[in-house]
Amino acid sequence: MTKAWKSFAFACAMALGIAAAEADDYPAHPIKLIVPYAPGGGADAVARIIAKRVSETIGQPMVIENRGGAGAIIGTEDVHKAAPDGYTLLLGQSGPISINPAVYKELPYDPEKDFAPITMTTAYPYILVISSKLPVKSLQDFVAMVKAKPGEFNYGTTGVGAANHLVTELFASKAGLKMTHVPYRGTALAVTDLLAGQVTMVFADPVSALPHLQSGALRALAVTSKERSSVAPDVPTIAESGYPGFDAIAWHGILAPARTSAPIIAKLHEEIVAALKDPATEALLHAQAMQTVGDTPGEFATFIHNDIAVWKAVATQANVSVK
Repeated sequence: MTKAWKSFAFACAMALGIAAAEADDYPAHPIKLIVPYAPGGGADAVARIIAKRVSETIGQPMVIENRGGAGAIIGTEDVHKAAPDGYTLLLGQSGPISINPAVYKELPYDPEKDFAPITMTTAYPYILVISSKLPVKSLQDFVAMVKAKPGEFNYGTTGVGAANHLVTELFASKAGLKMTHVPYRGTALAVTDLLAGQVTMVFADPVSALPHLQSGALRALAVTSKERSSVAPDVPTIAESGYPGFDAIAWHGILAPARTSAPIIAKLHEEIVAALKDPATEALLHAQAMQTVGDTPGEFATFIHNDIAVWKAVATQANVSVK
């Protein structure tokens, strides 16, 4: 072995030793978990439930910081710029990580290059809901009604380029539907207009939809996941309703800045997955209509890569973009 190679090998060994030592001492002070949304939403609830349990086992508080704005870009960028030391983490979501790259021409971060995935924490399907006053009882009936009058029916979303906008475009392309898009500033406003008959359908998140399904004001026609949802087990999937292979979920996951050391990633993964398996934590997340996941960093990275590709194709086909 030449002197150069010996020096290189020694440097590598030293670096690994330092990383291992850092992981042994980690965490030495509180960990920030940045939620790129305002307090009170679904992502915030997921973050707080998980952080509470992790704080009890990791030896330091995991503190939530809400940094909302600009389609979750502000908080996400803040984590991208943070030191890769394991003390600033991101509660990532399908919107800023998978959807934004598909609809924004420019982003101040690259979701695959600028973050180190730790684990997907939770996932949930969208539920296709309509007013119970409409004379359709199934997804097939709904498709037939819309096809009979192309362009006359509309759908509500949480905004141009939002996740449920692209989910609707994906379904419309599979079913051959032509509908008019009506964007809102949030699911609650879209559902309110759905109840009032101002829009025909909404792909709503379970938390927003379930109270109105239970009251009978709305009717659920299908869920977007590959398998039926535990929060609405009687509602068929789009796949089983005539569109095989349809699978679109929203998700949350925890990521660190790129170049965070492997031992620290492993430590965080161990603690977060243990929290997800805790019965009390799992029950709280299920009460938020969330399915717990807890995959490996490698599996999460692969999922993100594939998810971005799916939504880029949908956005291109539907010509959806945000300046």
